[in-house]
Amino acid sequence: MFYAKQYLLAQSLEEAYQANQKRSAAVVGGMCWMKMGRRQLQTVIDLSALGLDEITPTASGFAIGAMVTLRRLETHPGLEKAFGGAFAQAVRPIVGVQFRSCATVGGSVWGRFGFSDVLTVLLALDAKVELYPSGVIALEDFIKMPRDNQILVRVLVEADGRRAAVESCRNSATDFPVLVTAAARMADGSWRLAVGARPQKAALVRQELPPCPAADAIAPALAEGLAALPFGGNMRAGEEYRRHLAPVLLRRAITKLEEDAPWKSN
Repeated sequence: MFYAKQYLLAQSLEEAYQANQKRSAAVVGGMCWMKMGRRQLQTVIDLSALGLDEITPTASGFAIGAMVTLRRLETHPGLEKAFGGAFAQAVRPIVGVQFRSCATVGGSVWGRFGFSDVLTVLLALDAKVELYPSGVIALEDFIKMPRDNQILVRVLVEADGRRAAVESCRNSATDFPVLVTAAARMADGSWRLAVGARPQKAALVRQELPPCPAADAIAPALAEGLAALPFGGNMRAGEEYRRHLAPVLLRRAITKLEEDAPWKSN
């Protein structure tokens, strides 16, 4: 549980940003993770009045507001059509509908949690984040940034034909993932592969695959790329098991995309 002396319903991004410069302040989303710790805060900052709870089509894709819930991410018909159900695959195993109706995209992304299914699929899709006041940067760069006091405004994902699939493993249905993987086939035929819950935060697999990889070529290529990716152990699984599991889940995600590929019916 956290405690706060003041509550601020921000009326602008600038007001939220200025209030967040104090070490004793924090931005609240769905508060699903904040309430699990123990913090004493001077001010909590609510972004609910800033219209950031919408998923908006843009000229190149979608803008996903920081206050959009994971449940909305799961059920949005535009995201479903554009990305082949990848977002639903990513968030559906997260706890339950009640939890996903509270937890926000902003909280999931800003936290850069090692166990984040959301961060993994967004990284595979080459998403960008909009920060106030610095502007738009690649999610890949944002993950590596030290924490600061900026405001996460929205996540931007291009919808140019790129598709993604997500595969994860859990010890029980509502537990944190032992490992989560995402494969995305980009519009130019290239692949982006991401692995999360290693148990470190999501990272890309630096290995190229052909646009339509043969089934027997996937495993050797993944083995080479995953060899350079760090893995570790925790209470849910050991390093060796995660290393064994990663190519299995990635191969499933790649195969799922190949089987469902819309270009194959053209």
